[in-house]
Amino acid sequence: MSKKRTKYTSTFKTKLVLEVLQNESTLVQIASKHNILPQNLQNWKKTFLANAEIAMEPSKAVKEYKDELIKAQERNERLTTLVGKVTVEKEWLVKKLKSLDLSNLKQLVELKPSSSRASSSLSVNHQCQLLDINRSGLYYKPRVNNTKQSIKNHITKVFEQIPIYGEKKVHQQLLEDGYKVSLNTVARYRQALGLKAVLAVKQVNTTIPIKAHKKYSYKLRRLNINHSNHVWSTDITYIKIAGGMVYMAAIIDWHSKAVLSHRISNTMDSQLVMSVLNDALEKYPHPEIFNTDQGSQYTSEIHTQRLKKLGITISMDGKGRATDNICIERFWRSAKCERIYLNEYQSISELITDVDGYIEFYNHRRFHETLKYKKPMCNTPIFHTTLK
Repeated sequence: MSKKRTKYTSTFKTKLVLEVLQNESTLVQIASKHNILPQNLQNWKKTFLANAEIAMEPSKAVKEYKDELIKAQERNERLTTLVGKVTVEKEWLVKKLKSLDLSNLKQLVELKPSSSRASSSLSVNHQCQLLDINRSGLYYKPRVNNTKQSIKNHITKVFEQIPIYGEKKVHQQLLEDGYKVSLNTVARYRQALGLKAVLAVKQVNTTIPIKAHKKYSYKLRRLNINHSNHVWSTDITYIKIAGGMVYMAAIIDWHSKAVLSHRISNTMDSQLVMSVLNDALEKYPHPEIFNTDQGSQYTSEIHTQRLKKLGITISMDGKGRATDNICIERFWRSAKCERIYLNEYQSISELITDVDGYIEFYNHRRFHETLKYKKPMCNTPIFHTTLK
């Protein structure tokens, strides 16, 4: 069942900015807790602070400031009569300290009172009673497990760099970076750190067939695809940005899972699919089979004839069978869940730059479970030698 694209309301953004400004949790923890990118939090905070004064009416603000000043003076006069009422002070203190953990409470204890306040300072014993902590615990220094802390720090670093990774891929990244650690340990540490993969889900459909165009049969059923350039696959999807919609076409190699070519355009036409096709054919050896859906761009004369002249067998998905082109459908899902749906693009150029970066990551640095946690281009020597 498809889910709607994530939209962040101003109320939601304001709530998270206030949580950041409270300075009680790290940016990474807040981002993971609300399933968003740390960069979004930074951007929202910057916007919030830059526009805070604009939200106020100057004349109203001055009046409110004067009223508040008068109220504050009256309140100070009343508070002077409450000096010495220890019960009231303690109740107020307890309410404020309820949110603090033990380590923060210990930091409030003054073990050595300053000389200027020596006559009025509370004893350590009295401070511990007021804070409701054990005095003996003040002097205990827990042993720091440097190895454990190092692993946790690296897990946090991986999350900051690649927030879309789940525990299995984080585990593979740690192994590659030289850490000897089990999957269960990684899962436990991530849970303790409050980290989880940042993902979003949405399905799209851009197939618009034309009855007059010739359709080709599906050639991949029960086919053993065992080498690169055996089967290529292509498709088009749409992406919403500020101000409208754009289209992205890509070609993927079924065996290596490498994305061989991609383009983003504000129109969905033959020019888009031909530019992607020609780019891939110029860079790599021609495939034996080329699979598409039955969309008009792919059944057009210009597209089918380009493939036929090179002796490439044309294969097309069955009507209404998106799973026939599952390889590129999985790529769309990864690209959108791991990057596109997690950002708010203001222009086509901004989207192109971000998608280029993601595909470089997808081809050269992202672990793929279907490749036994190898990487497409790194696992495919033929693509190394033919890249321009």
